[in-house]
Amino acid sequence: MNESASNYIYNNIMQLIMGGEIYLRKKQFKAESQRLLDLMINSIYTHKEIFLRELISNASDAIDKIYYKALTDSSLSFDKDSYYVKIAVDKENRLLKISDTGIGMTKDELDNNLGTIAKSGSFAFKKENEVKDGYDIIGQFGVGFYSAFMVADHVTVISKALNSEEAYKWESDSSEGYTIEPCEKDSIGTDVILKIKANTEDESYDEYLDEYRLKSIIKKYSDFIRYPIKMDLTKSRLKEDSDKEYEQYTEEQVINSMVPIWKKNKNELTDEDYENFYSEKHYGFDKPVKHIHISVDGAVSYNSILFIPESMPFDFYTKEYEKGLELYSNGVLIMNKCAELLPDYFSFVKGMVDSEDLSLNISRELLQHDRQLKLIAKNIKNKIKNELESLLKNERDKYEELYKSFGRQLKYGVYSEYGSNKDVLQDLLMFYSSKEKKMVTLDEYVSRMPEEQKYIYYAAGESVERIEKLPQTELVADKGYEILYFTDDVDEFAVRMMMSYKEKEFKSVSSSDLGIEGENEDKASEADEKEHKELFEQMKTILSDKVSSVRASKRLKNHPVCLANEGELSIEMEKVLKAMPNGQDIKADKILEINVNHDVFNVLKDAYEKDKEKLKLYTYLLYNQALLIEGLSIEDPVEFSNNICKMMI
Repeated sequence: MNESASNYIYNNIMQLIMGGEIYLRKKQFKAESQRLLDLMINSIYTHKEIFLRELISNASDAIDKIYYKALTDSSLSFDKDSYYVKIAVDKENRLLKISDTGIGMTKDELDNNLGTIAKSGSFAFKKENEVKDGYDIIGQFGVGFYSAFMVADHVTVISKALNSEEAYKWESDSSEGYTIEPCEKDSIGTDVILKIKANTEDESYDEYLDEYRLKSIIKKYSDFIRYPIKMDLTKSRLKEDSDKEYEQYTEEQVINSMVPIWKKNKNELTDEDYENFYSEKHYGFDKPVKHIHISVDGAVSYNSILFIPESMPFDFYTKEYEKGLELYSNGVLIMNKCAELLPDYFSFVKGMVDSEDLSLNISRELLQHDRQLKLIAKNIKNKIKNELESLLKNERDKYEELYKSFGRQLKYGVYSEYGSNKDVLQDLLMFYSSKEKKMVTLDEYVSRMPEEQKYIYYAAGESVERIEKLPQTELVADKGYEILYFTDDVDEFAVRMMMSYKEKEFKSVSSSDLGIEGENEDKASEADEKEHKELFEQMKTILSDKVSSVRASKRLKNHPVCLANEGELSIEMEKVLKAMPNGQDIKADKILEINVNHDVFNVLKDAYEKDKEKLKLYTYLLYNQALLIEGLSIEDPVEFSNNICKMMI
């Protein structure tokens, strides 16, 4: 037996005699730690791959501690090139090692920090050394290390502390406590060695021994840790003096980017830099229309880069689409999609937020409370709105292309939440103009309104081409008033929620009262109604509950018939609601309007006086014609076809 081994045994015997602990003997986790450990392994973390993020973050903290010590202790120097994190894989023995050149841990620190779950060495260091905010020591809760047991059935920690001559080894299989014993280690720092679990029917743990899978996890969660994360990657090359045979070799690579783009000076970055970041983060396959780089120091400090995409994701208007921004804390990815950072109406925006001020929960995957997040989200919402307004004003073509993809989402935003967001969004809305023959804003429409015009007129339909042929537009167009064409199913719902814009109410051209009929027109209409009252009542009786009334039209000039509506539910809204999966048999109050100046009306009068069956036939034909004009389905196509044939006989 050599001298060092003899001394070690002697020291342990003396500790036992004096009532001390023998560190080779297994020690139980403290303070109900075993129950907490079991709970944490099985419940706290959502994804097993998180373990690597936690261990790398701990390694980064260990280096940060030396960095901070060097700032406060003139006897220490900090050469950044000497500090790094190293990942090594031993597939044959199923071992994964995460090493750092950080501050290391003493025997007592191993016992206290790793033997007491939820005791954070980083938190204690910050408190004892009065580390001020701004230094990127990440750990808060002291549980991240134990996430290793999600993928490992045995964990070994070998550490040598700064200014210490001795190293110690901590070992545990998580079920029966842990041991601590002296060991050999040449350099200051810590090695965490995981014995990766064997595969099961439900889980494959081999992925945590695959170099390129580990690389992808590092890039996802720890790409912006500010120290190099090194890894030996296996590669292939042609053997010397051979053009066919290959040999494998390993090459050390730095996996992470280290300095995030959002912490660089904006003046140093080009559009290409932002586009490359957009591509590297897989935000989309297109190029962004605009980027927004935000740096805020205040009640909540954060950095953010936002992108307004050029084209719509294929699943954007499906339930599978997941909105949200990447959320980082001190450069470490916490959430891949933080939905709370974006309102639904800006859900097309991509990007990230990084803040040191977030109150994270124990797993660092969720927030404990959302006060900080709400402040960030409010600022982001305003920034996006301002950028879109600027794009609309200064780069109209780009905005219109963007609006083709995401305009519907903005209109949904107006309609949702009982119109509470209309003030945010109304100036971003655009509709096709009957006069301009292009997309216009509500502000542009109102600015062109004649002084006597009371309402913002609109017509709803499936397409611009269909709307242009609607009989209901005749009177408004003859007055010289501009009409907005609503071709999205949400358009009419949105403006009904808005009610007005700049004190001008919205009015459908299909409304029973357009508010533009002159006194003479009203008198003529009243006279027609009185003169042909019995005819219209007879037609109403024929159609039964299909319409609420039949009357002489004030709006028709060249067409014989059309449908108008009364009440809050329009005919176009009826079509939208009926098309929904859970749509009910909802009907608008329809009015059949007849043009008394059209030749068809003379035929109707003649039939009313001489042939009641023909009146019934003509009434159904005109009603079905009006339905077709509106794009509504005919209740009985066979009967409609037969009625046409009767007309031909």
